[in-house]
Formats: sequence, C-alpha cells, structure tokens
Amino acid sequence: MAWYHPELYHRVLSFSGTFVNQQWPYNPATPRGCWEMHQHLIPESPAKPLRIWMEVGDRDLLNPNVMRDDAHDWVLANEHTAQALAAKGYHYQFSFVENAGHCDGSMKQQLLPEALEYVWQGYPATGAKGK
Repeated sequence: MAWYHPELYHRVLSFSGTFVNQQWPYNPATPRGCWEMHQHLIPESPAKPLRIWMEVGDRDLLNPNVMRDDAHDWVLANEHTAQALAAKGYHYQFSFVENAGHCDGSMKQQLLPEALEYVWQGYPATGAKGK
C-alpha cells in the first residue's frame, strides 16, 4: 500500500514481508509479482518519503517445492528488498530473526516495541535522501 500510495502512508512495518511472486490476477507490468520490488520497482523508481522497518525469520515459509520459479523464497526476497532500499538511500531497518517462522508470535512480541519506536522516531517528511 505505501509503495503505491506514499501520499497516504509514510511509515511501514513489515513482518515476514511477502516480496515474492504471489500476484493474482497476472499483471504484465510486474510479471514476477512483488519479487519485482527489489529487482525493478525500488531501483528504477524515484525515492519515496517512506521510513521502513522490516523483519524476516530464517524459517519463514521455507518450502522447497514452491521454489521452482526462484521467486517464492521469503528470506531471500526480504534480504534483497533490504539491499535495494539501502542502495536507494531509504531510511529502513531490517531484522533477520533466527529460529522464527512466518509472522512468528514470539518474535513479534519481542520486536514490536522496537519496530514502533523506529518508524515513529523523528523522521523528516521529505523522505529518502532528503528528496
């Protein structure tokens, strides 16, 4: 939502972000669904006024049977998205959690206060790289 409507949303909290190919119906503008975030959308778009906190667990929806298109690995998708955000100069924090699954309850209980503090701390409305 925030990516497509930055005029409405400036702070993003993502637990086990689904930056994978889950789109339906098919959209030719993003043939690999949200996997396009780190491949094309973030690198090729102007910076948006977003402050982002994101998390993924090392056991996040790991299912080798759905990896056939190389666009369904939650851990890899979140890592690549964090790298794309860093390269673009976004204000972001990425937490990689060991022994945690998809939207793991114990992990959320531990990290939610930190995540809320991060997204709400003094953040200039101008966004990434002062633009």
